This record gives sequence, structure tokens and C-alpha cells, in this order.
Amino acid sequence: FKNYSITKGASEYVESFVGEVETDNRNVIGTEGNIVGSDVENKTENVDISEVDVSSGNTTTQATTPAKKKTQYKGFDTVGTIQIPSINVNYPVLAKTTKKSLETSVAVLYPDNAELNQEGNVVIVGHNYRNGTFFSNNKKLKIGDKINITDLYGKKITYVIYNIFEANQNDTSFYNRDTNGKKEITLSTCTDASNDMRLIVEAKEQ
Repeated sequence: FKNYSITKGASEYVESFVGEVETDNRNVIGTEGNIVGSDVENKTENVDISEVDVSSGNTTTQATTPAKKKTQYKGFDTVGTIQIPSINVNYPVLAKTTKKSLETSVAVLYPDNAELNQEGNVVIVGHNYRNGTFFSNNKKLKIGDKINITDLYGKKITYVIYNIFEANQNDTSFYNRDTNGKKEITLSTCTDASNDMRLIVEAKEQ
């Protein structure tokens, strides 16, 4: 019943998660209604012309840009969700790896304060309780399987598994790997045979 409750609660969270964002209104001075300034760049969704200075010909525009908002799952901050259709994984991704957080869901281990769906590699860890919860079924994953990651902005990216191997628990050499500016994720969990060994799954943006 406990395993069912964990899986059901996590799945319900993932299904309702849309990337809860709040708007960040910023006033930017432009000419002929154009927005300038690196703080809005390509993030602008809506622009409202609120004031025109006739004497200078400049327009004050208010840019509405998305900004991440903290969300929580059972008292822990989350950074998004992970879905692995081939093994029916649906979990919130917690922001910090602690003993308690790993008893609740899967979590980001590397780098510190990481956001999902960013350039570089993000390591997500989860327990292998050998009972189907969390990353217990990662051993069933194959090259080519897909992993869907949704971040706090509501953006979903599909990653494709390209490498699976085992490593010693102290081996972190692959964490800070060169991704050539691409987005990648790494899943890490204990092997069935030993708590001292890790099953590592590497995936890159589709």
C-alpha cells in the first residue's frame, strides 16, 4: 500500500504540473515601440505600450516575461518533473539531495542549484528499493528509450538514452562532462547487486 501511495501521489503531481510561473513586469525604454535591453531578449511574451513621450519620440513599453516560481512536493522544493514512459516513471524532481528528500522522490545531485533543461549535464538520483518505486526499474532501460523532463517554466524536453553503464559510488568523473553546449541528463541509482555500485544512464536532448 505504501508503494502504491508513493507512486499515485507522484503521478498526480506530475499530471497536474504545468510549470507554475509568475509574470515579471519590467519597463524598458525603446524607440518606435521596440524593446531594448538584454534583460528581456527573447523571453518577452506580451508587450503593452503604456506611455509615449511625444517630445523625444521614445516609447515606454512594459514587457511581461516569464519567471520561475517555487513549487513544492510534500514540503520539498521542486525543479520540475521526470517521465520515463518505457518503465512508467512519473516523479517530481526535488531541488536538493538529502536523506529525507530521497525517501520522498528523485532529486538533483549535480550541479548545486541546478535548473532543468539547461545546457550541460544535470545528474538526477533516486533510490533503487527493488520494489518498482523511484529508479528501481532503471535496469530495464535501453539505448534509445526516451526521458521527458519538464522544467519550472513549463517547457518539456525529450532526452534520448545513448549510454548505460555501471560505476563505483565514488566515481563522479562523468558528472562534469563536455556536452558541446547541448542539454544532457544523467540518472543514477544503486544496482540490484550492490549498494556500493551505481547504474548510470546518460541521455541527450532529442
